[in-house]
Amino acid sequence: MSDLITATAVELSAAMAAGETTSAEITRAHLDRIAAVDGDLHAYLHVNADEALAAAADVDARRAAGRELPELAGVPIAVKDSIVTENQVTTCGSRMLEGWVPPYDATVVAKLRAAGLPILGKTNMDEFAMGSSTEFSAFGPTRNPWDRDRIPGGSGGGSAAAVAAYAAPLALGSDTGGSIRQPASVTGTIGVKPTYGSVSRYGLIAMASSLDQVGPCSRTVTDAALLHDLIAGHDPRDSTSLPDAPHAYATAARAGANGDLSGVCVGIVRELAGAGYAPDVQARFEESVALMEDAGAHVVEVACPSFEAALAAYYLIMPSEASSNLAKFDGMRFGLRVEPAEGPVTAERVMAATRGAGFGPEVKRRIVLGTYALSAGYYDAYYGSAQRVRTLVQRDLDAAFGRVDVIVSPTNPTTAFRFGEKVDDPMAMYLNDIATIPANLAGVPALSLPNGRDSDGLPTGFQLIGPARGETNLYTYAAALEARLAGAWGGTPLLTHVPMNSMNPTNPMDPMNTEANR
Repeated sequence: MSDLITATAVELSAAMAAGETTSAEITRAHLDRIAAVDGDLHAYLHVNADEALAAAADVDARRAAGRELPELAGVPIAVKDSIVTENQVTTCGSRMLEGWVPPYDATVVAKLRAAGLPILGKTNMDEFAMGSSTEFSAFGPTRNPWDRDRIPGGSGGGSAAAVAAYAAPLALGSDTGGSIRQPASVTGTIGVKPTYGSVSRYGLIAMASSLDQVGPCSRTVTDAALLHDLIAGHDPRDSTSLPDAPHAYATAARAGANGDLSGVCVGIVRELAGAGYAPDVQARFEESVALMEDAGAHVVEVACPSFEAALAAYYLIMPSEASSNLAKFDGMRFGLRVEPAEGPVTAERVMAATRGAGFGPEVKRRIVLGTYALSAGYYDAYYGSAQRVRTLVQRDLDAAFGRVDVIVSPTNPTTAFRFGEKVDDPMAMYLNDIATIPANLAGVPALSLPNGRDSDGLPTGFQLIGPARGETNLYTYAAALEARLAGAWGGTPLLTHVPMNSMNPTNPMDPMNTEANR
């Protein structure tokens, strides 16, 4: 097999089953690719070459012995640094946890290891998942493979950039307000936020516990579905885990690849369009809706008036929960400890010095905001009001799903912006999540897939939102649209247009120019 890096996870799995390649060859090819591009990209915070190659060799040995293996066995994967990994550094993008080696695996990581997926390393992210651009990582930003002067989205910009640059075929992310889907949109990849509680949060470093969810990043809908099948399921160690039986999301995605949407009713949210959405983003969205109609879907407009207040409600609930979750990083029990340079060493002064040195500006901003919203005399006016808006969002979506099978919108109002463009304007930064936040507030699943490019050649994203536990249909509809889009593009994958992925034989970043692929 000659295209170990550009192949999808499904193709790599089939090639290993046919004896055309091995997991060791695939893993080595991706480690070579990381070595070639990550100095410029900075998608990874830590690369675990020895462990990944050992895991690959183990899978190859089991396959050679005739053992029955999961479909993704041997396919390497990257993991966001907010998900803990036993004996591998986990920092959550923060100096507060720099050098911390967890003594246990998150449930999703344990599932990856049990299924034989070599873990390539941990990917960069905004500190404690707070940000929309990966500019707030304490270890420096990740660059967008489409244009290295632009952001890769946040907070999971590292996972999305690694997948987009062929530095990993699959990745795990976490989505609190769009941190999987928003990076997917600006890097031309697939990002999925599962139903709240359907994937274990045990071992995910919490930002906002009622909103956080682990989910897959990939280059195709079927790859995402396969990974989702692997990580979903009840976990007794997560008190919010749903007791659902296993699903067959990959089967649903494969069924949708025929491109038929006959009988499907699609809802366009009135409040997620118009002013604030870039003309090219809106144009690609309307073209995609037209493709769904050509595939047999019936399209109607739905109203969700509470969405106008969803962003404000989110930015009260999220920092309130974050301020509580991050209280444990006090210099006494977890992570960094800094003692005051002068004066007495009291607990209060150690906490102040530790937090001052360990937390970055965005984390401090949200802790202050959340603490204020939860303070006596303001709790009901701010946090209580935000929770009432959250209920209205859930009711609006319930009413919409009484009329339609799926809701669609642009994933982001704009394409990737340049570094530094919105750092000094937090509200402008927060507005990037305006279309993704409602799904988190309601706990429903949502998926972003690439649906074209703007006039600068940058990718745009298309979001599908389903009812709670509605992932099966979501994968079917997304795969159908993906097939229609591929047909409209002449069958050429969008990511072959990434400058970093150009097939130039003189380009050292060319995926075909590594030793494993020559």
